[in-house]
Amino acid sequence: MADNAGHGLDAAFAAMMAQPEDDAARMRYYARLADGMLYLMLEQEAEAGSVQPVMVDIDDTQVVLAYSTEERLAATTDTPVPYAELPGRVIAAQLAGQGVALGINLGTGEGEFLVPPEALVWLAQTLENKPQDVSARPIGFDAPRGLPDSLMQALDAKLARAGGLAQAAMLVAVRYEGGRMGHMLAFIGAAPGAETALTRAASEALTFSGIEAGEMDVTFLAPELPVVERMARVALRFDLPQPAATVPHTPAAPGMDPLVPPKLR
Repeated sequence: MADNAGHGLDAAFAAMMAQPEDDAARMRYYARLADGMLYLMLEQEAEAGSVQPVMVDIDDTQVVLAYSTEERLAATTDTPVPYAELPGRVIAAQLAGQGVALGINLGTGEGEFLVPPEALVWLAQTLENKPQDVSARPIGFDAPRGLPDSLMQALDAKLARAGGLAQAAMLVAVRYEGGRMGHMLAFIGAAPGAETALTRAASEALTFSGIEAGEMDVTFLAPELPVVERMARVALRFDLPQPAATVPHTPAAPGMDPLVPPKLR
């Protein structure tokens, strides 16, 4: 699983390097960086949810070292080193505002990238953006139209990682009472308590698609509601991956639980 995530980041990195002026390609890289797991090199083994990353000086800037795969981390040192496997979004949130940079895959010759301090601040602030609650009554649905490929790709990537949180999602153009028009993403059969995570995923897909001032409404519907059948006639449907089997619960490693992120010292 980690290896696949590493390859996904590599593909996004290659696209960004091939199109240095393409904002959408750069946004896709940062989206992959935030969603994926990174292997953070540590000074010592993590203790009580606190980790102390290795820092090196590059051009008078302190840089924290992280790698997209365990193999790449291991390739940079002759002896085993402690590390923490953490989501990129957690690392960005913990480092933002400290004046440090994040070095991705430095010393490996593959996918090497330096995320400067100001980019970490931007990424952390972007991931903190909270969707606004709105109340409006839809009166009609149509097939989605005029949406850029970058948004479709961002939604595909986000929803592919939302397995088990809902049965499906449907994207439609919507008309509301009062004349407002827009697009709506409806999650069908969402798991209890999954609304916040799914709303955040949809919001981040819109943000990282590179659309300026874009909007997309999100709603949650039970599969048996008549409106679901009406929407299905015109909707673009996304089937979310479903877990094959339930696995026993195990305590989350430091940083795996977004409610209890590790402390970087």
